[in-house]
Amino acid sequence: MRLDEFIEGFDRDEAAERRRLAEEKSYEITNHLEDVERQFEEAVQGDALFGSTAPEIFVGRSGYPDVSTGVLSPMASDADAGQFATSGQWYQDGLGIDDVLQRRTGLLNSTRSANVDVSDVWDGFVGTQREVAIADHPVDVEVGLDGTPDLDVRFDDVGTPTGPRASATTADLAENPHVPRAVEKTLEDDDWQAEGAMNYLYRRGFDVYEVNTILSAGALGRGRQRRLVPTRWSITAVDDTVGQYLRGTIQNRNTIDQTEVWYNEYMGNRYWVLMAPGQWEFELVEMKAPESVWNPTGQTHYLASANEGYEGRTGYVEETAGAYYASRLGVLEHLQERDRQAKCLVLREVTDDYWAPVGVWQVREGVRNAFEAGVARETSEPGDTAYQDQPAVAESFRDAVTAVTEQLPVSLGTLRRKSDMVAGLQSTLADF
Repeated sequence: MRLDEFIEGFDRDEAAERRRLAEEKSYEITNHLEDVERQFEEAVQGDALFGSTAPEIFVGRSGYPDVSTGVLSPMASDADAGQFATSGQWYQDGLGIDDVLQRRTGLLNSTRSANVDVSDVWDGFVGTQREVAIADHPVDVEVGLDGTPDLDVRFDDVGTPTGPRASATTADLAENPHVPRAVEKTLEDDDWQAEGAMNYLYRRGFDVYEVNTILSAGALGRGRQRRLVPTRWSITAVDDTVGQYLRGTIQNRNTIDQTEVWYNEYMGNRYWVLMAPGQWEFELVEMKAPESVWNPTGQTHYLASANEGYEGRTGYVEETAGAYYASRLGVLEHLQERDRQAKCLVLREVTDDYWAPVGVWQVREGVRNAFEAGVARETSEPGDTAYQDQPAVAESFRDAVTAVTEQLPVSLGTLRRKSDMVAGLQSTLADF
């Protein structure tokens, strides 16, 4: 489909959209916390949580190298623990913000303080936590608790929200977990650096969600240097490391032969992915709406950006943080699948429908699935949307940027002042 044909059916009634957002925005999670407290009371017997199945772990970063480390387990006895673990399946299941928060607040984070040096620790609370992390399915555990839970929900721009926390005295396995052979191999090799082990697991079919859990538990890297890695850090580290590996696989490939525009939207985030012929180059520009979660008091859209050239970056991204590495991963996976390289601009519009942060997993899946859904536009039937598995095609990168900007909440001139890629286009007075 030509880009101009696609854009024709894409005009938005902004007033109507604001009304829709106001009607649909939900804060039911506050009421849900009352159910969480009841679930906790029912699940705890004396000072222990029995029959719990743990799908995930959590490692904090405050106080590093002495950190809070926890086992996450659903309090509802009939819960399918696997559905509580953060994964791309959440996107496939169509989970909304409420759904994610309800799942995460249904997980009790049983915590203890620990030093990050765990090279030889495979017993006690930390040992149990590490066994949970490396297993290929949720593991039955018995947790001893000290006191009632703190029911506050904690949000993070990178990690998935965490719900109730309670201090743990003990944690014991109630079964022998099965560890995949590939993970055993990384544990057995004391000379294998963490970066190589991450890429090995990814090539063996482990998604980044699984790899970052294993890394967080201190189960990757050279033997005596293995450390617990705070969850926030491990998520970004895996996205970055795997992204660098994928970039290396496409750098000598042919480029795509036309300018493509892909689109997706999820949880109040809109993603425009523009790809053009040329050597690898990448940029993410975020536009955060007033009254959205990351721009609550702003009067205008807040813009953030980061980019890299053919050889990649030499320093950490500050402005866009984990969203940069998550979106870049989605683009690189697509290009590797096609055995091509390209220059790519990702435009992320964060609307005020994104009322609570759920982590960069939704950025990763939003971009990943832009290539699965192709372009989407409203049909002649109200409320109906047609999806195509091919991108919209533009005559040039400039044409693509100009057309897409008509659908953005900022002007081309504003975008040019923030985006290196857009700034490289020849400008005219009309752009401003």
